[in-house]
Amino acid sequence: MNLVEWLQRLMTNFGAEWVMWMLIGLSVISVAIMLERAWFYLSLREDLPELASRLRDTLRKGDLEQAQKNLEASPSAEAAVVVAGLLEADRGAQAAEEAMQGAKALQKIRLERRLAYLGTLGNNAPFIGLFGTVVGVVKAFEGLAKETSSQAQGSTAAPQEVMAAIAEALVATAVGLAVAIPAVVAFNVFSRHSKAILANTEALSRVLMAHLVAQTGPAAGQASAKATQAGE
Repeated sequence: MNLVEWLQRLMTNFGAEWVMWMLIGLSVISVAIMLERAWFYLSLREDLPELASRLRDTLRKGDLEQAQKNLEASPSAEAAVVVAGLLEADRGAQAAEEAMQGAKALQKIRLERRLAYLGTLGNNAPFIGLFGTVVGVVKAFEGLAKETSSQAQGSTAAPQEVMAAIAEALVATAVGLAVAIPAVVAFNVFSRHSKAILANTEALSRVLMAHLVAQTGPAAGQASAKATQAGE
């Protein structure tokens, strides 16, 4: 028996049913990830304009402690990033910005967690279904060859086996597409939501940076003026 015959017998013995069961299992995992990610993003919802307005008001009053308390009470990823900057605000604007960049990187990891699975499944589920289709087609042609041999010997065999194999092949393709389409849609929706949150994080962090720059600017100007007067 050569390699082609061995592979053909292997595929026809197992059929495409195991491929469809594997796709169903992958689909169950993807649905669980979709529900978990949807709940996670909903838990981060916050009225960002109001949050930015409250932050701006407290910063203008110079009450950094109250600003930190307001942000820590928010469940949003944007607030968590700015809190990291406030903790380093006493060390200067540069230190606060570096702290917020690090916090933003950590939030990005949280936001994009498990999305790679959805993207991979969405891209490859149709190919897994296509593999099942190929197995079903091979099985159909083998059944057709047996039927042709039976007819040549004078007996008439019903083509049920051939039709069943073709139907199995088409079902495998349909299952692959049914698994892939929701995964791709969810991946695109969650990725876009993640990018929007990161953009909002950048906007909110600029409110703090504007305050810190304004605080250091006049001080630097006064120091320069005193140095000039001392030189005179």
